[in-house]
Amino acid sequence: MEYFLEVVLPIPLEKLFTYKISEAEADFIQAGMRVAVPFGKTKIYTALAYKVHTHAPEAYEPKEIYQILDERPVVDKVQLKHWEWVANYYMCTLGEVVRSALPSAFLLESETLILPNKNAKVDELQLTDDEFLIYEALQHQTALKISEVSDILDKKNVLKIVNAMVHKGIVLQKEELYEQYRPKLVRYVKLAEQFEGEEQLSELLNDLTRAPKQSQVVLSLFQLRAKSAKPIPISELEKESGGSRSVIKALIDKNILEEYHIRKDRVEFDGRSGDVGAIELNEHQHRALDDIQHGFDEEKPVLLHGVTSSGKTEVYVKLIKKCLDEGKQALYLLPEIALTSQLINRLQQYFGHQVSVYHSKYSIHERVEVWNNVLNDAEKARIVIGARSSLFLPFTNLGLVVVDEEHENSFKQFDPAPRYQARDAAVVLAALHSANIVLGSATPSIESMYNAKTAKYGYASMAHRFGDVLMPDINLVDIKEATRKRRMKGHFSETLIKAIEEALEEGGQIILFQNRRGFAPVVECTTCGHVAQCPNCDVSLTYHQHRNQLRCHYCGYHMALQQACLACGSPTLDKKGFGTEQIQQELGQLFPDVSVGRMDLDTTRGKYAYEKIISSFENQEMDILVGTQMVTKGLDFRNVSLVGIMNADSMLNFPDYRAHERSFQMLTQVAGRAGRTKKRGKVLIQTYNPYHQILQQVTTNNYDKMFQEQFYEREQFKYPPLVRLIKITLKDKDFNKLNEAADWMAGSLRNVLGTQILGPEYPPVARIRRDYLKNILIKIPRKQPLAQTKNSIKRIEKSFNAISKYKSIRLVYNVDHI
Repeated sequence: MEYFLEVVLPIPLEKLFTYKISEAEADFIQAGMRVAVPFGKTKIYTALAYKVHTHAPEAYEPKEIYQILDERPVVDKVQLKHWEWVANYYMCTLGEVVRSALPSAFLLESETLILPNKNAKVDELQLTDDEFLIYEALQHQTALKISEVSDILDKKNVLKIVNAMVHKGIVLQKEELYEQYRPKLVRYVKLAEQFEGEEQLSELLNDLTRAPKQSQVVLSLFQLRAKSAKPIPISELEKESGGSRSVIKALIDKNILEEYHIRKDRVEFDGRSGDVGAIELNEHQHRALDDIQHGFDEEKPVLLHGVTSSGKTEVYVKLIKKCLDEGKQALYLLPEIALTSQLINRLQQYFGHQVSVYHSKYSIHERVEVWNNVLNDAEKARIVIGARSSLFLPFTNLGLVVVDEEHENSFKQFDPAPRYQARDAAVVLAALHSANIVLGSATPSIESMYNAKTAKYGYASMAHRFGDVLMPDINLVDIKEATRKRRMKGHFSETLIKAIEEALEEGGQIILFQNRRGFAPVVECTTCGHVAQCPNCDVSLTYHQHRNQLRCHYCGYHMALQQACLACGSPTLDKKGFGTEQIQQELGQLFPDVSVGRMDLDTTRGKYAYEKIISSFENQEMDILVGTQMVTKGLDFRNVSLVGIMNADSMLNFPDYRAHERSFQMLTQVAGRAGRTKKRGKVLIQTYNPYHQILQQVTTNNYDKMFQEQFYEREQFKYPPLVRLIKITLKDKDFNKLNEAADWMAGSLRNVLGTQILGPEYPPVARIRRDYLKNILIKIPRKQPLAQTKNSIKRIEKSFNAISKYKSIRLVYNVDHI
């Protein structure tokens, strides 16, 4: 009987592929193991074993697998089920989910090696200069990588030359898998066994009298051993003895010391766990905890609606403790990496070394180690704190999921596929594991609140700040009036400057929020009106003063700031608008003796950049922190007495049905950073339109009013949560072809699905990276079966792809478009 294996390849193809395997391999392979398989003409990919069966594929002759890479599965069955749900629901392929979910170190890919053809008779005179260099190098080496050939020839593209040599029979090509992950081995040292006794040791020290440095190393080793029974790393011995590595190496060569290696994780959190029982909950927290437990008993997800600084984290800690006592794992999801550094410290105080962290700033090696610890249900990975990608970890015994700041749109993945919403995917993950899930926020999303009101979710609320601290005093500053009366200093109103001076005098810290990075979003010529544009996207270039360059925030294109207008040559260039960099500069002029920090995408590129900025602000090394939305989310600074919002209007006037909800959430969240201890905080919101309903609701912290108004509008215009949305984006470099294709697609959708189709329409930025974009929005009523609608869309896509001239057009699906 012949056996076959279906595998998932980490590439965007709809179907699974079948390979031939032997009976022994069929007995050994389990779903979730990695296997290396040949695909295409020469490439070898790492695929995920899906199913062993005995049905030969009819369309093609199956190849044999290359090798089995695992002893046991790296992906478990529940995980695979969850990934299939993500692929089906968000209309992408299982391969794309696998590529996104697995750490890249697991997805080994082959590397092309160039070998000399020993049977070939080579006439060196017939070779070109480049070919001769490669041929000569292969006389001294058994094989060359493509990258090495590139270095030898000092050329980037060498495949043409290599292919010519293969064609002539001078060299052979071979594909070889290479492993990216290498475990971290720490070098330790100990005294050789023959010197363990006292007599032997004193003899040894006598022998070493002529080598004082070596003698000192042996004595230091002895002292370190007396202090602790732990293994002694070479680095510690070097530091303690003052001897160099060469002295220690000489002792190892003489067989006086023995060197050995111990495998260690790259990220380890030390620390003894504190007493969670010592956390004193107030009555509001107790009541919320009881309500959450009641929701869990009914097997529902629970929405925890607690105002900023009401002590939600303490409630989560109690829930996590209960989960760990039952011997289960807990997942704590956060929208921003910036939040993890603060939270790790807090959770470590309670749970010590049981905390692991997983997010994109970690190296591939660190991510593999966390993955393996979670898979093995290791003690050091009982609690995982992570950004949205930590959803895909191989939990075997998940008991609790906490989604903090559940309203955040950072939980939505935009590019590449799968374009999933981590909050919704977490609810499904918890259901698959029969685990409890709590969604927490001071400003819940309209969808979650609607689910709580319709009893789909449980509900718990905390309407008072911890320690009965008063909610901040929020005031609106009319900058339209101040500008008219010429009472603005740069982008600061007199009211805000006075408030900053008062806060600084009292020793408080200040956060200033401006949701735009860079110095100025537009550089305009005042003579002819020309604005510097990105050549690849339909946006103006943002000026970054720190680098003195104009940058595109969509594709990364940049150029030096021009001294004269590129259109008319006039030197009259004016910078319009303002970003965080300009605010920082203006503060330097207004308050020259004050330390000002900045937190945005430009200043947080490094691995520990978030931590450095947050800890220096926490330790009061900075007086003022200027930032984009990163500073709004759940950070807990005890000494912030004033929060200033530089311009609230840019968010309110955004062309999106969620703009008002988002503005309310962001302004309320950033206001919540003020006055988190005894003294009441102050918040100033600068705006050209102080009578706007959303701003009025923010000043009174009236979430219910905002919810009612937004829900009413969405009822009228048919938007979520009353309908589901699927956005289809068409991309192509040819403007006319895209228009024609978009009209064809929208017409076909209307014929099949009826009238609830909006578009095709250009988005606000209609060209990105030289691709023109056009959107079609599909509204699906709640009563209409979603799976059926998606199948209809997929059928239309097949007809669309069958039209030869539309072949180059890319279709991108965004389900539950946010």
